[in-house]
Amino acid sequence: MTRLKGKVALITGGASGIGLSTANLMAQEGAKVVIADFNAEGAREAAENIKNQGGEAVSVFLDAGDEVSIKEAVEFTVQQYGKLTTLFSNVGSTNLKKDLDIVNVDLDEWDRLMNINLKSVLLGSRFAIPHMINAGGGSIINTASMAGFAGDAVRVAYGASKAGVVNLTKYIATQYGKHNIRSNAVAPGLILTPAAKNNMPSEVLDIFEKYNALPYHGEPDDIGHTVVFLASDESKFITGQTIQVEGGHYIANPTAPDFEQFMKMAQQ
Repeated sequence: MTRLKGKVALITGGASGIGLSTANLMAQEGAKVVIADFNAEGAREAAENIKNQGGEAVSVFLDAGDEVSIKEAVEFTVQQYGKLTTLFSNVGSTNLKKDLDIVNVDLDEWDRLMNINLKSVLLGSRFAIPHMINAGGGSIINTASMAGFAGDAVRVAYGASKAGVVNLTKYIATQYGKHNIRSNAVAPGLILTPAAKNNMPSEVLDIFEKYNALPYHGEPDDIGHTVVFLASDESKFITGQTIQVEGGHYIANPTAPDFEQFMKMAQQ
């Protein structure tokens, strides 16, 4: 498969979950992949697995909260493969113990999440864009979230940071489109990453599934395939968009499942 032949992709947060899935899929499609992650050992193992399957990949340490570390990851990519054509800014963080409602959110946590979830996206693009211009263009893909489109009982900082990612994506697309640089985002709903499977009670998963339009949860590859599409020339006329990959969780009137149950009971 060669949909990404000739592409050089830097994937942040690539050692696990959505980032790992995307790294594997991009490599399968012919891209040269740089896996950047705070978990340096996990990133190294991921790159080795790709090479063992015939792909091209290397790893680099990344602290997404540190400007120098982000710049070094970009420069490392160019040094390794001579150019940078694709940036998947995928690092994200949340903390349900501190990221609460408006009145009770920990303000230090607010600053931390804005730095990791939003500023890191800005910095990744800031450092990558000059190299993409030199390469004749490129594709920037950012991980947003459905939390950026809807309010919730908690995670106000996370939601606000991801809403910022959605809008920042449009600004990048607007300002650098004439340089043949596209910028899009993907907004996952609940995705069954290892972290979600290990940390979410089955009752919570059942609640989410109840409100999905589809009868199942998303998998990391569902996001990975979307990112591959946005990285490929198949999406060459798409920019400034956020693709919502969420199983129809947010498309319906929120009363629809309860009303459907009410109608069934009324007909008995």
